[in-house]
Amino acid sequence: MALADRIDALLPQTQCQRCDYPDCRAYAQAIARDDAPINRCPPGGTSTIASLAVLLGRELVALDDSCGSYPREIVAVIDPERCIGCARCLPPCPTDAIVGAARYMHDVVATLCTGCELCIAACPVDCISMQPRPVSSPVPSPDDNRQRYRARTRRMEQRGSERAALLEQRKHQAPGPSGS
Repeated sequence: MALADRIDALLPQTQCQRCDYPDCRAYAQAIARDDAPINRCPPGGTSTIASLAVLLGRELVALDDSCGSYPREIVAVIDPERCIGCARCLPPCPTDAIVGAARYMHDVVATLCTGCELCIAACPVDCISMQPRPVSSPVPSPDDNRQRYRARTRRMEQRGSERAALLEQRKHQAPGPSGS
């Protein structure tokens, strides 16, 4: 297994971007190249830093405060009275934990929510808040998070390719008859 793969396996896979990388994999690759310190993962906290230090033979260091904190026992909750159905919260959710469609109220599947908070900034009416994770909703496992994130990424890439192909096809189509 490549070093980046072993590092990635130790990360919590919340895809929260607090490390200043777009996802956990990119952060793992930066650590493997020795381009990033091991202490920039608030969701992983001290235990992840310790695991990374052992794996890499590096000194144990404290969590970088500039990355913020990350209470793992929270989930996003959408206020149904305030949700306008704009669907802006859907794209930033790295694990597809938010369900809904344009012009319909959205909801969060708590068992899938990593608590990354990326949906909050996307909401134009501030109807999303972070609340304690329900007892009936365990914290999703890193493996489940990774699998859902990869599936979402593949789906988004496929949609992008399909859109590009459609645009290219339209560009090469002969213009229709002009209306006279």
